[in-house]
Amino acid sequence: MPHENIVRIAAVCGSLREGSYTRMALIIALKGAEAPFSETDLIDLREFNLPFGDGKSNKNPSPDVQRFRERIRSAEGVIIGTPEYHSSFSGVLKNALDLTGFAEWEGKMIGLVGVSGGRMGAHNGLNSLRDIGRALHAWVIPEQASIPEAYKHFDSAGNLTDHVLERRLHEVGTQVARFAFLHKCAAAHDFLADWQKAQPNPGA
Repeated sequence: MPHENIVRIAAVCGSLREGSYTRMALIIALKGAEAPFSETDLIDLREFNLPFGDGKSNKNPSPDVQRFRERIRSAEGVIIGTPEYHSSFSGVLKNALDLTGFAEWEGKMIGLVGVSGGRMGAHNGLNSLRDIGRALHAWVIPEQASIPEAYKHFDSAGNLTDHVLERRLHEVGTQVARFAFLHKCAAAHDFLADWQKAQPNPGA
């Protein structure tokens, strides 16, 4: 397959906790994104020293901010993972997103993954992330994965013991990769170009 059609799928882990269930879930979702036409990248916020977003960091970004932005910018699809805290997504993830903008997100395919310690899952946090994706002009896929009572479903090696949840995570990764590939591939671009140049239908 031509190199220009390879898509890069990144996952952003919005948790700093040691032994993070969010990170475990994203690793599984990235496995679903693995294919002959894709490359994957796990972006762990623990690896970055990101300042608090105060507006100044956007004008004079630190090396870590630049590195984080570049990792996002170079991906065609991004899976965002978060624990649900107080009925929303994590503060560290919000800060990281505040340090980015349209240049990093516009036109990208986004998948959402959330974990929680409670029975209700992470739907409130994921719905908020869906709004942010739309605000940044990204394409947020319909599929998402929410894992309630995450401590019950992961073993010590980071594997999910619930195969339904595992399939759900795989599907998020698979769909992000598929849509990112279709969005990028030359054949799709040629079709859209021809469609835009087509004459109006006189019977419309």
